[in-house]
Amino acid sequence: MARSLLKAGKAKVFKRYPFTIILNKLVALDFQGLQLKIDPGSKQTGFAIVAQSEEVIFAMVLVHRGQQIKNALERRRTLRRGRRHRKTRYRKCRFLNRKRKKGWLPPSLRHRVLTVETWVNRLCKLSPVSSLAIELVKFDTQKIQVRLVGH
Repeated sequence: MARSLLKAGKAKVFKRYPFTIILNKLVALDFQGLQLKIDPGSKQTGFAIVAQSEEVIFAMVLVHRGQQIKNALERRRTLRRGRRHRKTRYRKCRFLNRKRKKGWLPPSLRHRVLTVETWVNRLCKLSPVSSLAIELVKFDTQKIQVRLVGH
């Protein structure tokens, strides 16, 4: 549909990523709002824009960089420790900088929260989203372990 509209000159490319087109003339439709559904996870987050008739209009999976961030911080930490233990100039001990601000999140978690928020804002700009639904599921890992041990 998008390709035919572009060829006919009725639409033009609005954004390349995510690929979005915009119509050249105003179309009067009685349009029901769309719902943005989010399925958060530790490694991936799923997004779907769904119409009132439960028809999926857009779907995507966002892969988080949490492990990359953790590895980079650990690499930086080992370099710093090596620098301290080498026979170079004296480096002062640090002990008064261990307090964390209120609302602090680990960098990998903060990245996850900020990227999800960024994509929600982007998708809301590109389509008339009227409601948001987030799937919140908590797993009790102790119950899972008990089941495995019992078998």
